[in-house]
Amino acid sequence: MMLNAADILNASILIVDDQKANVKLIEQLLGEAGYTRVTSTMRSQEVCARHRQNNYDLILLDLQMPGMDGFQVMESLKTDDADSYLPVIVLTAQPGHKLRALQAGAKDFISKPLDLVEVKTRIHNMLEVRLLYKRLEGYNRELQRKVQERTAELRESEARYRSLTELASDWYWEQDESGNFTKVSGPVLEMLGIQVDSLAGDANGADIVGWNEAEREQLRATINARQPFLDFPFSRVDADGSQRQYRVSGEPMFNQSCRFVGYRGIGVEIYVNK
Repeated sequence: MMLNAADILNASILIVDDQKANVKLIEQLLGEAGYTRVTSTMRSQEVCARHRQNNYDLILLDLQMPGMDGFQVMESLKTDDADSYLPVIVLTAQPGHKLRALQAGAKDFISKPLDLVEVKTRIHNMLEVRLLYKRLEGYNRELQRKVQERTAELRESEARYRSLTELASDWYWEQDESGNFTKVSGPVLEMLGIQVDSLAGDANGADIVGWNEAEREQLRATINARQPFLDFPFSRVDADGSQRQYRVSGEPMFNQSCRFVGYRGIGVEIYVNK
């Protein structure tokens, strides 16, 4: 996020002072330094409306003005939700006002009478920070937009994945991080003849008659290791002696924070040997 001299010299600056001589002096100083977008007002009541319209990169604000002083102007500027950064340098001849101005939200101060070298230095430094802040905000908004778009794409892809796998398989399943089945589609009960939770063993740890225990232990180990698996062979023998063969595929699921949240997969019955 590097800035060049042109970025700073092209920044928008508003001078607010009820003394015309001060305004002219600062305008001349900034013009000679190469700043190209400098405007001014002697009416402090206009500052908030003008900032909402122009979103100035810097406001040079005199504190002692009739009608509405600089402190009141800063309080009004804080109500602008569109700009959380108050880009204000105050101009003051009162040493006691400096700390109060910083506490009120000003980012820096310039003492009167004006030291021209100090004025140029503080303005340049303030603009550099302000422009970097705005650029960072822009990057954050763009990143947030891309994250939202990507999240929407992932949700759409997830929906398509589920739809396609349900059509292409005999059954589709999901487990939470504790191994409990949270979603099943297809004729699971008719195909397997058992409750789906029994794929991981029943609640009491009782063995399910007919399943190949070696295959089941290998599948458990794969899931416990949070590894994907493709066309894992799974078999069982029915009570009538028929042998059923399946192919099971699954993958771990993670949320946006990369935390493991469970498994999902599909199962296909290959054949029945009676």
